[in-house]
Amino acid sequence: MRTEHDSLGAVELADDVLWGAQTQRSLHNFKIGRDRFSIDFIHAFALVKKASAQANHALGKLPAKHAELIAAVCDEIVKGRHDDQFPLSVWQTGSGTQTNMNLNEVIANRGNELAGNARGTYQPLHPNDHVNMSQSSNDVFPTTMHVVTAQSVRELLEVLDVLVDGIDDKVHGFADILKSGRTHLMDATPMTLGQEFSAFSAQLVFARDQLLACLPSIQQLALGGSAVGTGLNTHPDWSATVVERISELSGIAFTPAENKFMALAGHDALVDLHGRLNTLATALFKMASDIRLMNSGPRCGLAELKVPANEPGSSIMPGKVNPTQAEALTMVCVRVMGNQTTVAMAGSQGHFQLNVFKPVIIHTVLESMELLKDAMFSFEQHCLRGLEANREQLETNVSRSLMLVTALSPAIGYEKAAKAARYADEHQLSLRDAVLALSLMTGDEFDTQVDPRQMLAPHD
Repeated sequence: MRTEHDSLGAVELADDVLWGAQTQRSLHNFKIGRDRFSIDFIHAFALVKKASAQANHALGKLPAKHAELIAAVCDEIVKGRHDDQFPLSVWQTGSGTQTNMNLNEVIANRGNELAGNARGTYQPLHPNDHVNMSQSSNDVFPTTMHVVTAQSVRELLEVLDVLVDGIDDKVHGFADILKSGRTHLMDATPMTLGQEFSAFSAQLVFARDQLLACLPSIQQLALGGSAVGTGLNTHPDWSATVVERISELSGIAFTPAENKFMALAGHDALVDLHGRLNTLATALFKMASDIRLMNSGPRCGLAELKVPANEPGSSIMPGKVNPTQAEALTMVCVRVMGNQTTVAMAGSQGHFQLNVFKPVIIHTVLESMELLKDAMFSFEQHCLRGLEANREQLETNVSRSLMLVTALSPAIGYEKAAKAARYADEHQLSLRDAVLALSLMTGDEFDTQVDPRQMLAPHD
């Protein structure tokens, strides 16, 4: 064991940990749940700390040796060498101060080790004076929130693009397959299966475009606002300099927040982003739900699609195959929809100069993105790629559909066409037989007027 001190006094720590007194106090005081900040968030935090050290050195505030030690440790953190040194619960102080200090203490202790000194001596590096120089938890934590979000959105969009491409392949592959449309869950006029899948693609492209549109606001960083937004204890060029370094290290074009007071007190950009994730979730739910319904069967349902048989579907019913990828994706979507309420409520908690729900906001936003990314990848790999159309069943459904009667309205009028549809349904006849039985048209006239492939688009 070793003893470290903070402003409240002495704290006992295990010799093998890199964190210090404030991290240990948080572990003692916040034994709440099992949620921890994602390792991507921790790695992004280390990137911000490295950029901060380099910017402080460039502005003449931090000696070169100190900046080099901080940068070296941050590189180790980003490479995953110290992932076990960040144990704090998400459910902590609403500013994220304890996680900020966790980073500061780990970087200082490890940096001092690299300099040949023992843990806890804080020579030459001090967690507050050097690692946290020019920063407040109130601006560095939301800065990291935006950095990791910008990184994660790009990963999400890459997977979304793959899914859209896979759907577009089905659009082309199903382009000539006729099917009965459905509105209100009831038979409607014909369309192609390709047209149906084109709606899925268009919805997802819309969601993608909305996510792209919010990136400029996500790429505005709070760093330079200090404690309340005024920039107290920072160099006049600090904000621009450190944001430039973050951009260089991350490969993403960040900019200083236009209004630092807003950047600390409100997280509207992240609330907006999650609303767009919610839009993506609704589109994915619609697609997966429709595919699941069209797959229902194989003998007693719609049976228009066949999903891949990835695993046995029942522990008691032999031979059963279930649409499990659709189920997993829709469960993820429901979780994201629930997360939307969490983020919206948390985003409203900006009291005076600080929003104190920062940890739950970023934890929830990152969870939603990770779940959506993984679920889309799984659905594309294990369902969409092997999805097949049951052409025979689709053709049967089209031929039996009474809504082909819509094509008769221009020829015999709505009332007579409706009479034919009702007669066919009541007497279990085809629509053609019903029209002939009612002497509304000849067989040749019916065949000329009712051609499902002529009902797929406007025409003269």
